[in-house]
Amino acid sequence: MQEDQVIRSLSALAHEARLRVFRALVVAGPEGLTPSALAGQLGIAPNALSFHLKELFHAELVSQERLGRNVLYRAAFPVMNGLLAYLTENCCQGAACTPDAAALCHC
Repeated sequence: MQEDQVIRSLSALAHEARLRVFRALVVAGPEGLTPSALAGQLGIAPNALSFHLKELFHAELVSQERLGRNVLYRAAFPVMNGLLAYLTENCCQGAACTPDAAALCHC
């Protein structure tokens, strides 16, 4: 993952509502959720939710698929995994982190 994509991803997630939306989509898995399901589950107004979904989409953290009159949003797991890999790439000086090593280096 390129540094500019990492910055876009982290910037998009650095908002309480967007982080909650993204986490809800991760929990939903590949089935995804519609905006109305997300709004009801998270208690976010539909117009605000639309703005936050747009930000997550532009950061490539979510995908969208039109199904008839609905739009289905899903977490972009490859992007999420790429972000996590970037953030932990040099953890424990590049060695695999064992539980003991992770406790020592705070990984």
